[in-house]
Amino acid sequence: MRTRRFAIATGLLKAFAILALMFGIAAPATTNAAGRTQHYGPFASISPDSGTCGNDWATDTFERDFTVDTRPNADGTYTIREQFKNGSFITNAGPSAGACETNPGGTVAASVTGTMQGDFTIVVTGGTYNPAATCPTDCTTASFVAAVFGAGASYDVPTFRFDYAAGGQGLANHSWKNASADRGGNRGDISNT
Repeated sequence: MRTRRFAIATGLLKAFAILALMFGIAAPATTNAAGRTQHYGPFASISPDSGTCGNDWATDTFERDFTVDTRPNADGTYTIREQFKNGSFITNAGPSAGACETNPGGTVAASVTGTMQGDFTIVVTGGTYNPAATCPTDCTTASFVAAVFGAGASYDVPTFRFDYAAGGQGLANHSWKNASADRGGNRGDISNT
């Protein structure tokens, strides 16, 4: 009986998550068993993606998930892990993702498609953590921090990594890693040249 109740509850949570993605409603936050982290999401998102030259080389579509460590750090800051899951991208014609660093002068044609995934480590300073808060329908990193920690909160992203792949399209370079130095730095490119 206990297993059946768990299965029903799990099924209801999955159904709500699917409806949340379909209709843009905020998914409920969930807390882990130890109460040390609280999860928010997934939130369906679309975002321009800037390359090493500063141009928007692609548009990304993905699901955002946030996991907040509910215990403040020794200095009073909070740590959040933001994950970008089930992602895809489509390119804009022009300088490629690594054109000003890993592949000098690289270019990419419009409409090259591929997959992407990644994560941020976010450090929040100021504000007050509100575990009952919800993110707006168009949930971004900035709107999540403002909603959950208040308008007075600020944040920094000291570590990140994103992986992109666009195989089977005749590209000169079909794999791009965009990462902070502590995660290995940038490598490769998505480019025709």
